[in-house]
Amino acid sequence: MNGPVTGLAGVIVWTTADRHPAMARFYRDLLGLPVVSERPGFVAFAWGEVRLTVTVHSELTGAASDPLRIMVNLRTDDIHRAHRELIAAGVPFLRPPEREHWGGWVATMSDPDGNLVQLLELPGPSPAP
Repeated sequence: MNGPVTGLAGVIVWTTADRHPAMARFYRDLLGLPVVSERPGFVAFAWGEVRLTVTVHSELTGAASDPLRIMVNLRTDDIHRAHRELIAAGVPFLRPPEREHWGGWVATMSDPDGNLVQLLELPGPSPAP
């Protein structure tokens, strides 16, 4: 049975005004996500119709208090290359690329607010590490 939800429109990562510049640099400059809209306190990235937005919420303070509450998975076609490039750019990883029992690869890092972000390579032919 199909319900009233027809797909994922996007995800919002909320942050504070003072932390937003570092968050925007992480997603825009270090991860190289495709920007579709940007203004002070707001940056949106998109792949087709799906958006990831990093923006300011006036009721937040400080970094994420529970980084396990939500995790953003970002797809990559070559997790080993992406991992090497991001390490070289200074992104610390909590978990290097590892093959999962379902056949794909996962590597975990955190953004400047402490939210968990994973690189995800779906199963299939994969370049050698």
